[in-house]
Amino acid sequence: MTQPTLFIPHGGGPCFFMDPNGGPPDPMWQPMEAYLAGLIDSLPERPKAILLISGHWEEAMPTVHAGTGQPLLYDYGGFPEHTYRLRWDAPSAPDVAMRAKELLEGAGFPVGIERERGWDHGVFIPMKVAVPGADIPLAQLSLRHDLDPAAHIAMGRALAPLRDEGVLIVGSGMSFHNLRVRGVPATAPSEEWDAALTAAVTDPDPARRAERVSAWDQLPHAHFSHPREEHLLPLMVALGAGGDGPAVRDYRDTVMGWVVSGYRFG
Repeated sequence: MTQPTLFIPHGGGPCFFMDPNGGPPDPMWQPMEAYLAGLIDSLPERPKAILLISGHWEEAMPTVHAGTGQPLLYDYGGFPEHTYRLRWDAPSAPDVAMRAKELLEGAGFPVGIERERGWDHGVFIPMKVAVPGADIPLAQLSLRHDLDPAAHIAMGRALAPLRDEGVLIVGSGMSFHNLRVRGVPATAPSEEWDAALTAAVTDPDPARRAERVSAWDQLPHAHFSHPREEHLLPLMVALGAGGDGPAVRDYRDTVMGWVVSGYRFG
């Protein structure tokens, strides 16, 4: 069966795992945790592997992680000591990484290979919720440092054949990401931004959808919502890989005063 593609929120730091005794997260994060926990069961079949694009890895060219036995990158700061000992020991998927490289190169993209970098928290925090058994192999693909929206949509289009090969393509970021604001000052502009972004993402015409999302910076409160857009760019890859299929918002909630959404394609 053809897998959909997803753009998911990965929360804030280790937000789902703040209790050293493994209790539930702060109530604010529980709806997001429930959404992530239900992802695999919502698919047409269990994926044989995951290809994940995180907002926390950028390279000059798209780069695949083709290593094995990689560590985790605890690339967050100021959290309880136990959150720097979290584990998510899923196997890597170097075969999927190399297949992604082949597809991207076939579309004209130069592609790098990396074998040492650990999985950042944009990978292991949401995946620890979505795949708690750590039993689905995962390969990671970087963003391109120029954060060009059209290029990342084209990258997604090139990767689309993976969907028919049992691979779930996941963009991991946040639809709103401005760490300088919290609470009420963020809520009204984030609501307006979210409505405009969702209208663009779910446009029923695939070509117009890509054009509107590529022009994300023309939407209301765009640069307030993303002072730098690295957390939005994984959406572009998921959208491109989703092809001409339907696009829906399958998650919406408010955290830290931010309206945050998740999307599904195909």
